Amino acid sequence: MNRLYAKYKNEIIAQLIKEFELANIMEVPKLEKVSINSGIGNFRDNRDAVDTFVKELTDFAGQKPFPRKARLSISGFKVRQNDVVGYTVTLRGDKMWSFLDKLINVALPRVRDFRGVADNSFDKNGNYSMGIKEHVIFPEVNANTTKGIRSLQVTMVFNSKEIDLNRALLSKLGMPFRKK
Repeated sequence: MNRLYAKYKNEIIAQLIKEFELANIMEVPKLEKVSINSGIGNFRDNRDAVDTFVKELTDFAGQKPFPRKARLSISGFKVRQNDVVGYTVTLRGDKMWSFLDKLINVALPRVRDFRGVADNSFDKNGNYSMGIKEHVIFPEVNANTTKGIRSLQVTMVFNSKEIDLNRALLSKLGMPFRKK
C-alpha cells in the first residue's frame, strides 16, 4: 500500500469527518483519478524528440501515454486533422497515489523559486488543475539529455463537488498551497 494512500485511509478520513462534521464516511471526498496532459507543440516533426518525451512521460507517470490527435485542420498552426498534437495519461489506483506522492514530496520542491500552488484552481465540479512549466522537475527526467522541455497540465478528479472539502483533502495530503 502506498504511504500517501495509507495516510489518507488511516488519518485524513477521520480528520475530515471531525473537522467538517460529516454524517458518515461516504461524504468524505475521494480522489478518483489524476490526468496528465501535454502538447508536443513545435517539435512534433522531430521524431527523436517526441520519442524521448514519450519515454520520459512514461517513466515519471508509471504508465504509457495515449496520443491525442487534432480534430480539425488549422493551417495557421500547420496542423492537419488526425496529426498527433499531444499525449495524455490517466492514472487510477496505486499508480495515481504513487504519482501524487512523487509530485507533492519530490517534484514540486524542486521547482526554482517555488512559493506554492494556487488554491483557487478548482472548477465547478470540484476538480483541481495545475500547470507545470517544465517536466524536468521529476527525478526520472535527466535535464541534460532531454530533447526539449515540455509543460504539463495535471488534473485531480474528485468524487465530491464540494470545493472546500477537496481543498482540505489536498492540503492534508501535503499539497503546498500558496500562503496568502
